[in-house]
Amino acid sequence: MGEAVYLLCALTSLACAALLLSNYRRDRIWLTLWTSVCFVALAVNNVLLFIDLVLTVDTFSLSLWRNSVGLAGVVALLYGMINAEHS
Repeated sequence: MGEAVYLLCALTSLACAALLLSNYRRDRIWLTLWTSVCFVALAVNNVLLFIDLVLTVDTFSLSLWRNSVGLAGVVALLYGMINAEHS
């Protein structure tokens, strides 16, 4: 059951990113661009979580990569929020 949740979270994050990117193309608001970058990183994070916990259970750990991608997404969102008033 958890495997399906990981993949559904990844698909939901990708759908949010796609909607935000289409909104960015229409309105050119920088915050939507950085938010979509964050959602893409969260989708990659969920795919890495699926790979780590389901496919490669005992061989090696992807926790460093998962956490790095998640951190990069949050940093992108933070950067967008800080610089949103300048655009």
